[in-house]
Parts: sequence; structure tokens; C-alpha cells
Amino acid sequence: MLQHNSLSEQYQNQLSFLFSTLKIAQLLRKAGIRKTYGVSSFAVFQIIFQLVFQGRNLFRILESKRGETLPGKDDIYRFLNESCYNWRRFYQLLSLNVVARLENLTSAHRVRVFIVDDSVMGRERSKKVELLARIYDHVSGRFIRGYNLLTLGWSDGYSFAPIDFTLMSSAKDKNRLCEMRQDLDKRTVGYKRRMESMIRKPDAVIQMLERALKAGFSADYVLMDSWFTHAPLLQKLMDKGLHVI
Repeated sequence: MLQHNSLSEQYQNQLSFLFSTLKIAQLLRKAGIRKTYGVSSFAVFQIIFQLVFQGRNLFRILESKRGETLPGKDDIYRFLNESCYNWRRFYQLLSLNVVARLENLTSAHRVRVFIVDDSVMGRERSKKVELLARIYDHVSGRFIRGYNLLTLGWSDGYSFAPIDFTLMSSAKDKNRLCEMRQDLDKRTVGYKRRMESMIRKPDAVIQMLERALKAGFSADYVLMDSWFTHAPLLQKLMDKGLHVI
């Protein structure tokens, strides 16, 4: 286990072993996540990743004595906000690596499934957040400000690996409280993700599963709740050889 609030040599060795085993640096390059000058993208990724296990935020790290040896705040924020980085590709490559290791430990006859689900992310106090929308919350039974987080995962009944996600706004113009930025290059990943957030959820599900199959994932069934079980969606999944539960 990684120890919280620790920067010991053992801690660093554990992280180095993890990154080396999963080939994180190589996956970042494959996803086009690289910098042309200054600190490497892999080094910045490591700094951000370590924050989770240290229980500290970026501001406190940069203001501490250790911050003198780290990249500046602007470098890290530019890295996080870069619209050309294909984080979805990195996410899929990493998950595919993990799933391949899991499948080596299990029987070839074990049933594997894709799992589709969505959850509401409320932003009630927000007013000018890009693509903020009125989203219907099935739990509370009312409309709230926020987004829908649509996720796709893979499981063999014992292990679970996240594969893809889409932060959904609303396909209806009247429900969108803020529109997208107009100064983005239409060739960038960031622009494409914004356009994707405004399509219908069933269409987004089909696209996510198509990307998963193309990336190399496989499953026997698709698990989803009753909201998604409409005849056109079921037919499209059946055409791809995926049975639905």
C-alpha cells in the first residue's frame, strides 16, 4: 500500500514500479500527450498523480519547500487544460493493459460484460460554466443544474476496469444554460468532446461501445439499467453481436 503524506524512498520506489509496469510514459506518448520543451509530460503527470496519495492539493505542494524543485503553476495548468491531448485514448490504452493482465489470470470461459451507467453531477451554484445544462435527476425527481456523467466499464464478475466516459450536457438547446466556447480549433480533441456532449445519450452509448470494440476490448453482454433499454438501441447492440441484460 502507498502511504499517505509520505515522500519516502519506499513510496517513490512503489510509484516507479507501478508506472514502469503499466508503461505509463509509453501510453502518454501513444495518446499524443507530450510537451515540446521544458519538463516532460510524464514528469508533470507523476506530480498530479501523487497528489491523490498524499492527501494534499496542488497549491499546498507548490507553496511548500518541495515546490522549489517542481514546475511552475502555469506549466501544470497548461498541461491540464491542453485541448489537443487525447486523454480518452490514454484512458483506453491503460485500461486495455490492465484488462489484458486480468484475463491472463482467469478462465477463457468466464463471462465478460460491458457495463453502461450514468450519474448526475450537480453544479447548482454555477451560472457561467461552459455547456452547463438543466439535467433531470431521477433520484430527486426534478431538474437541476449540472451534467450527466456517462460511463462505460468492463467486468469479468470479479474485477472491474473503467473504459470510457463522456460528460454530457443536453441535446436540447432550451435546456443548455451556457453554450460552448467559439474560439476552439475544430480539429482539437477538446472541440470534439464538447460536440459529443450535446448528442443524445443512446447515441453516445453506441459510440462508446464502438470505440471499446475497436480498441480491442471484448465482452459477451452489455449490462444497463431500464432507462437505456429502448428498441432502437437494443437492435444496434444486437447487430454488433452484443446481447443486452
